Amino acid sequence: MVAVAILAAGKGTRMKSDLPKVLHELGSKSAIARVLDSLSQLSVDRCLTIVGHRADLVRSHLAAWPQMEFVEQREQRGTGHAVQQLLAPLADYEGDLLVLNGDVPLLRPETLANLLKVHQTHQNAATILTAQLANPQGYGRVFCDQNLIVQEIIEDRDCSPEQRQNCRINAGIYCFRWSALAAFLPQLKNDNSQGEYYLTDAIGALDPVMALDVADPEEIWGFNDRVQLAAAAQVLQRRTKEQWMRSGVTLIDPSSITIDDTVTIGPDAIIEPQTHLRGHSSIGAGARIGPGSLIENATIGAGCQVLYSVVTDSEIGPNNQVGPFAHVRGHASTGPDCRLGNFVELKNAQLGSNTKASHLSYLGDATLGDRVNIGAGTITANYDGVNKHRTAIGDRSKTGANTVLVAPVTIGQDVTIAAGSTVTEDVSDDALVIARSRQVVKPGWRLPSAD
Repeated sequence: MVAVAILAAGKGTRMKSDLPKVLHELGSKSAIARVLDSLSQLSVDRCLTIVGHRADLVRSHLAAWPQMEFVEQREQRGTGHAVQQLLAPLADYEGDLLVLNGDVPLLRPETLANLLKVHQTHQNAATILTAQLANPQGYGRVFCDQNLIVQEIIEDRDCSPEQRQNCRINAGIYCFRWSALAAFLPQLKNDNSQGEYYLTDAIGALDPVMALDVADPEEIWGFNDRVQLAAAAQVLQRRTKEQWMRSGVTLIDPSSITIDDTVTIGPDAIIEPQTHLRGHSSIGAGARIGPGSLIENATIGAGCQVLYSVVTDSEIGPNNQVGPFAHVRGHASTGPDCRLGNFVELKNAQLGSNTKASHLSYLGDATLGDRVNIGAGTITANYDGVNKHRTAIGDRSKTGANTVLVAPVTIGQDVTIAAGSTVTEDVSDDALVIARSRQVVKPGWRLPSAD
C-alpha cells in the first residue's frame, strides 16, 4: 500500500503574491498539478495534501481530483510539523508514505517509481532522494556508507571544510515505512535556531535509511521566487522541445518558441520562430506553424500553414492556409482545404471544405457550406444588442466586397450577393442579391458657397 502526502501549506513569501506558491504555473499547469502528474506510474491508495496558507484556493484548485484528502496545518512550523498532522488521518494505515513538496514540479514519474521500488525491495524504514551537485553550497549534505545506507545529514552551515567536499545533497523527497515514522513523529523536537520541527530529524532515528541519487539533478529543483520559477519553466521547456525534435518535428530557433508539454505534434511539422503552442493543442503531421503564431487549446490539421495568426479553442481542418494576421476563436471549425486570409476573424463559425475568406472579414456565429467564397469586407452582423443570432450560407455561394449579412439570415446554395449589399432577409437557392441604394450622379454639382 502507498499513501502520498504533498506539502502545500507554505506562504511562499518571496513570491510576493496572494496566490499560494504551489498554484503558480509552469506552462499550462500549476506546480502542484505537475507534482500530481509525477505519480502517474504509481498505484496510490490514498493521496493527502497538507494545506495552510489560502487553503481555500488550494482546495478549489484540486477539485478535479475527487479522491484528494486535505489535512490542515494551521501553523507552518516546519516539514516535521506538517507530517505530524497526518497522525490522525493515517492512524489505521499500514503501508508506505511518499512525502513530496508541492513546489518541486520537475520530478519525472520514472524517478518516483524507482524510489518506491528501491524502498520496498530493500525493506527500508526510509528511503530519501538525493542528488550529486557540482556546487552543493547551501544544501544539507547526506553522508552514506558504501551501500548507500545513510549515516547522517548535516546542514551546510554545520559542515567542516572536509565535509563540505561531499557533493551528495538531500532533495527533500522521502519514502517512509509509515508505522516506523508514526512511532517517532511525536518525539520530534524544535530545539533549533528556527524553532521548527524538521522531518530530517527522523532519519537518524529510523533504520535502515537508504539514499537514492537522482540521475538528473534538475528534477529536484524547487522554487522560492519568480526567478527560480522561470528557471524551472525553462527546464520544462527544454525537455519538451528536445522530445519533439527527437520525434521528427523541426523547430526553427527553439529559443524563441514555447511549447506546453500538454501539446501533441505530428511528424514533419515545422514550428517557426516566435510561435507559442499552449494548452491541449494538437498540430497535424506536416503542418507549418508561424512565424509569430499563437495556438491555444486548438487542433491544426495535417498540412496546414498558419502564418502570424492566433487560433484558440477551435479546429482547423487539413491543408488549410491561415493568415497572415487571422484570428480564429470561440469554437470555430473549418473543413479541409480552406483559406482564411489577411485580417479575417472567425468566432463560433463552421466552414465546409474549400471555403475561402481571403481578406478583411468577420464571420461570427455562422455556418458556411462547401466552396463558399467570402468577398473582402464581408461581415455577419450577429448581435442585435441583446442576443446573438446565426447566419447560414449554402454551398458555392459568394458574397461581394463589403457585404453585411444581418442575422438571423439564411442564404441558399449557388447565391451571388452583389458588392456593398446589406442583406436582412433569407435568400433561396440560385439567386442574385442586390441590396444597396441605387447610385445617383448629379453632373456639375458643387457645394453652395457660403455667400
